[in-house]
Amino acid sequence: QVQLVESGGGSVESGGSLRLSCAHSGPAYTRYAMAWFRQAPGKEREGVAGMTGGGIIEYADSVKGRFTVSRDYDKGTLELQMNGLLPEDTAMYYCASHQDWLRLRAEYKYWGQGTQVTVSS
Repeated sequence: QVQLVESGGGSVESGGSLRLSCAHSGPAYTRYAMAWFRQAPGKEREGVAGMTGGGIIEYADSVKGRFTVSRDYDKGTLELQMNGLLPEDTAMYYCASHQDWLRLRAEYKYWGQGTQVTVSS
């Protein structure tokens, strides 16, 4: 059974940076594709960035050039470095995992509880 635990959320001013981390417990970490999603109040959940175990990466257009996704294979984590944060980045951020590469579709099987990111103007 896969469990995901996010950490690293918080509050920053516009233009600031945060780094999120998602710990993936369970077998065969490298066989799972992982992704970050976010959901703001009153809006649908949207994909932010994803990465396969083999290193294929995809970003939402809204975060390209500002966010960087990576995996630490020693620690079994998925990381999201967020720079140049904007108020519209404010949302609950979720980590997700699936044995198939689902790109940024919100059909992943396993989900974390989420971590809040708030960006003030």
